[in-house]
Amino acid sequence: MVDLLQVAGLARSTFYYQCHAAQRANPQSAMEPRIRAVYDEHRGRYGYRRITAALCNSLAEPVNHKYVQRLMHKMGLRAVIRAKKRSRPVPGISDAHVPNVLERDFCAAAPNQKWATDVTEFNVNGNKLYLSACMDLYNGEIVAHQMARRPVFDLVASTLQVALSRTECTTGLIVHSDQGWHYKMQPYRAMLAQRGVKQSMSRKGNCFDNAVIESFFGTLKAEYFHLAAPKSIDELEAGVHDYVHYYNHERIKLKLKGLSPVEYRLRNTA
Repeated sequence: MVDLLQVAGLARSTFYYQCHAAQRANPQSAMEPRIRAVYDEHRGRYGYRRITAALCNSLAEPVNHKYVQRLMHKMGLRAVIRAKKRSRPVPGISDAHVPNVLERDFCAAAPNQKWATDVTEFNVNGNKLYLSACMDLYNGEIVAHQMARRPVFDLVASTLQVALSRTECTTGLIVHSDQGWHYKMQPYRAMLAQRGVKQSMSRKGNCFDNAVIESFFGTLKAEYFHLAAPKSIDELEAGVHDYVHYYNHERIKLKLKGLSPVEYRLRNTA
């Protein structure tokens, strides 16, 4: 070996460096088809972490996940599911922090002390309908609801406008919602401020902070939408109107002493 190095005029360090470089290059060329095979086998459902785990199992030797990620990036491979959602800025949204004033205290001693509001979605044969509702936590009554074919700001704004028009005194009223973009809009917050209403928002990603209105939506879908199975958006819209009236005026609640929300309010505020 020494004679060959002397004949070739190579230093020992240079020779072994080139040997190691070749060894580093060969595994990469061999690893790419293996990554491609695993990726194709699972039809693109695997990201670099799962592909790394599959390679470790099949090769019976450790494979670095960063190495696999780098090769996949070079090959233009990525998981076809759970793509990152890019949030687009919506003009008019305030970035002011709104605390969770309600703090899951869903009980109220009188009407118009605490309201909860939210938006839910229905789908009929690929066509969507959005329902915005506002509930009085005193008796669970739906004080306002509006529907639209698109989740536009006017849907939420008109719901609040109808709810506020039902009462002259809003002193001490709290309106609670999640962190949906509608409720962060400056016009929405201005409507609350003009009536002296305090805004409350759920913590980010915590649906339990607004569980009471979510429970209503669940009841609505269980007792009407899934049972009636409306065939069109027009039929669905009419059915939702009818159900909200039934929910407020006829459907009794055990925690309201066997009365409907409206009956309970009228009996206790007469």
